[in-house]
Amino acid sequence: MKILCLALFALAYNLVFGYVGLLAFGHAAFYGTSAYVTAHAAAVWGLPPELCLLLGVVAATAIGALFGALAIRRQGLYFAMITLALAQIVYFYVIQAPWTHGEDGIQNVPRGMLFGLIDLRNSMNMYFVTLVVFLAGFAFVYRIINSPFGQTLKSVRENEPRAISLGYSTNQFKLIAFTLSAMLSGVAGGVKAIVFQIASISDVFFMTSADALLMTLIGGVGTLLGPVVGAAIVVTLQNKLAYFGAWVVVMQGAIFVLCVLFLRKGVVGTLQEFLANREARKRVATEAPAKAETKVAQ
Repeated sequence: MKILCLALFALAYNLVFGYVGLLAFGHAAFYGTSAYVTAHAAAVWGLPPELCLLLGVVAATAIGALFGALAIRRQGLYFAMITLALAQIVYFYVIQAPWTHGEDGIQNVPRGMLFGLIDLRNSMNMYFVTLVVFLAGFAFVYRIINSPFGQTLKSVRENEPRAISLGYSTNQFKLIAFTLSAMLSGVAGGVKAIVFQIASISDVFFMTSADALLMTLIGGVGTLLGPVVGAAIVVTLQNKLAYFGAWVVVMQGAIFVLCVLFLRKGVVGTLQEFLANREARKRVATEAPAKAETKVAQ
């Protein structure tokens, strides 16, 4: 369930970073805001889980639209720093606000009954609900990137001045993509709060945004399956290396450096490139004898 939540979060991040080319450092704000709102609605207001998740996603989407409107006019490092600064505002608010309980977070969040029918206190039920939410998010991202809207986003990433010359309002497209990414991050954060029954300060911390970037880079930027594979790798490493304590961060950094040096396109991107090259070599090997026979016949 942790892998599914983080994979959905990485998919949301890849929508902006991989398909629009915007390097952002503020997605923890959307992920964590949804987690806190969902947890508060369940633990304090006693709302059913579907309404709690809806409130969390609405809050994350609203903050995403606001942050996007403020940051989207800048590019490159300036955009990254603005998103980081805005996310830190959310982080310090969460530390100070009384309803978030500071560094203790919101604990013992009840899972409740989904639509009054599915008991989420059963771990197997919770797993299948998480799986369905992830698959719905995956299908949503797939539909976006294979739509005319998604093709426009790719054109903005490849050559924004040319897209502007063709009459596209690139800032508007980037704002929509950023808001959709915030919404999906909110879905991931809200589900995470219900699954683990806690919303903690780490959900809005800078390293959560860095984890999304790490998962995307390891899996493959701009690929559909890359963030999913990256999330599985990162979570597995965290679990397997937990024995080493604080050295886990150092090991993660070393793995990240190795991936950047030797897997420039990530695991999935490198695999796709390898398969494409092998297919091309087979095609050339198949076509060469046919051409030779044609010349002999002539």
